[in-house]
Amino acid sequence: MAFVVCRSAALLSLRAAGLKNGGSTRLKTGTNVFSRSAVTTASGKMLPKPVKTSFGLVRMTAVVLPFLYIGTLISKSFAALLEEHDIFVPEDDDDDD
Repeated sequence: MAFVVCRSAALLSLRAAGLKNGGSTRLKTGTNVFSRSAVTTASGKMLPKPVKTSFGLVRMTAVVLPFLYIGTLISKSFAALLEEHDIFVPEDDDDDD
């Protein structure tokens, strides 16, 4: 799935740069790293530098925190459901001897 998304993004960027075929991007076997084998167009014009999408700490935090919070709410409600139906009820051990 990730390969398809990356390949589609690479093909779209090549078409925007003026290349007609998508054969100039290839996936190196065994390394999972994209490389661009063509640096010029068919007319000899230099291609622009590839666009780098930064994936900073802010973006990662914006994705992780909401899902972590939602997961916490789901687990709390499921634990309450189990306790309500007496499926899992922690026992109070009074070992004050």
